[in-house]
Amino acid sequence: MNGTGYLHRPSSVGILACELYIPALYVEQSKLETHENVSKGKNTIGLGQQRMSICSDHEDICSLCLTVLSRLLDETGVHPQQIGRLDVGTETLIDKAKSIKTVLMQLFVDHDNTAVEGVDNVNACYGGTAAIFNAIHWIESSFWDGRYAVVVMGDIAIYPKGNARPTGGAGACALLIGPNAPVVFESGCRATHMAHVYDFYKPNFTSLYPVVDGQLSIQSVISALDTCYTQFCTKSQMNHESHSHTHTTTLTSREVNLSTFAAVLFHTPYCKLAQKSLARLYLNDLIRACPYIPNNISEKYKNFDLRTTINDKELEREMVEQSRELYEQKTLPGLYFAQNMGNMYTPSVYYSLFAFLISQPTEEQLYGRRILLFSYGSGLASSMYSVVCRKVHECRFTLAQLQRSILRAKLRLDHERMEVTPDIMDKILLEREQTQHKVPFTPKQPNEMLKSGDMYLKSIDDSYRRYYDKFVANDNSERDNDNEKNVQELYTKYFQNCQTSDDA
Repeated sequence: MNGTGYLHRPSSVGILACELYIPALYVEQSKLETHENVSKGKNTIGLGQQRMSICSDHEDICSLCLTVLSRLLDETGVHPQQIGRLDVGTETLIDKAKSIKTVLMQLFVDHDNTAVEGVDNVNACYGGTAAIFNAIHWIESSFWDGRYAVVVMGDIAIYPKGNARPTGGAGACALLIGPNAPVVFESGCRATHMAHVYDFYKPNFTSLYPVVDGQLSIQSVISALDTCYTQFCTKSQMNHESHSHTHTTTLTSREVNLSTFAAVLFHTPYCKLAQKSLARLYLNDLIRACPYIPNNISEKYKNFDLRTTINDKELEREMVEQSRELYEQKTLPGLYFAQNMGNMYTPSVYYSLFAFLISQPTEEQLYGRRILLFSYGSGLASSMYSVVCRKVHECRFTLAQLQRSILRAKLRLDHERMEVTPDIMDKILLEREQTQHKVPFTPKQPNEMLKSGDMYLKSIDDSYRRYYDKFVANDNSERDNDNEKNVQELYTKYFQNCQTSDDA
């Protein structure tokens, strides 16, 4: 793949490599419950969340994306000239015209590569999936020039103080896309549902916060799930039958249902919704009387009309209980990052995929296994599709290497983050709200959360132009255990100084 052309159409297009961004600051959801004076378990059990990532003023959406992209290039050894397409998925917009992709181009221009297709993809949490589809379509098209594609997706999810705040979070990832991949997007197996709905939207460009109709949002997710799953099962089975007729070997056609997949993963604004989503697909299988479900169970549901059950909470609780074993096998292993980072918007479903890939004891157990993914973005846009894990031959990118990259991120998540208390979190988010349109602006919060190699926001000038730099820690500033223990003290002192300055 040197950009000089190719002899054959590409096959097995998918994820070759990945890099994940783990924000260094977090708050414990159990402490947030106490801080907000809500019932114990509201966030940890009711939402299924344990910790929530927070970004300092040194971090914005561009710094997150710059960091994961630069790390991806460094870790894989892929030269910027080998990239022919770069798509970005986000809903954390900082400009109504200039795309984040153009900001990322500074990593390519210096290497004399300006021939990089793609721009930003925006539709709530669906933008990352749209970006991946665009990258795949480019590689499979007559316009492909033999080079790799990269998809970068990321968001900083912030809600106002109150009930919605615990559903915030932050994260970003960069995916290298190309042929002969260890994680392949199955061709012909994609279902899409689009509609016009005001369930979650951001019409006020002066505010960080969305307008949310919580009940309508849940109804929209369920409706999209039903529609996509019905369409996907039909398409997937037709694709299987077509495949079996075009090969000399005999493949038995079989119905597609939840038992078909090693994992069933969802867009996860909060983890409890993923469990309810799996339960909803189980109800679909019950109504279809799928073979893996005993007849004496499915008989009760065979005449149900799905459209009339969207608001049936009693039925939902019943399905959650009946599908619990399936959930623990196929969905729960993919929720580790979401439980401990919170809502990431566009990268959400892909962090679930990453978590599942490292949940299996050995890579061999993943080979040939299909994984079902559901991506949802409010407004609304949704797709259901599948990937399959495979053993690649004569390729620099393997499933084991992909897993090692994810495990590095998990190591940062488990051992390198720094906790702040809910009151400090409130002050960090309030300051972000107050300074989001302030120019000129220079971040002043403690920089101990930065790690060597991180790209960070250096300043914004009075023309709103943002400048970034790569953080290089010296012997005195490198994070150590003392810094991690003192981060609360550093932020407390910082905000005390801010208050003193305001009083003066």
